[in-house]
Amino acid sequence: MADIKALLVDDEESFRNTLCKRLSRRGMTVEQAGSGEEALERLKTYQPDVILLDVKMPGMDGLTALHKIKEVDPLVEVVMLTGHASMEIAIRGMELGAFDYLMKPVEFEELLYKLEDASSRKKRHEERIAARAKS
Repeated sequence: MADIKALLVDDEESFRNTLCKRLSRRGMTVEQAGSGEEALERLKTYQPDVILLDVKMPGMDGLTALHKIKEVDPLVEVVMLTGHASMEIAIRGMELGAFDYLMKPVEFEELLYKLEDASSRKKRHEERIAARAKS
């Protein structure tokens, strides 16, 4: 857990703050953004392994943010998070490159597992790219 860098993107500040504290206690480096627009700004200076991205936010919604995030950093893994069940949104998110899709309220241990899995996948992709560059 200690080497995982995460970005939490959610318009609910109390949810972000609580989750940030819990993940930080597990050794993760965590930054926050309150909107899709703010997340894109953060990506200019912070390079997370995984982004936990809320689907329903004022302004730029999660699917639009996902699309723009993947344009900026195709290797970053994104876990979509929503309190509104929609198979259509889940499928669209996966088509746009989301790693997975979780429902609020999410069980903390399940969330940790997804973040670890997503981070490992990103690191494997980076290792393959580095290996190709050497050969």
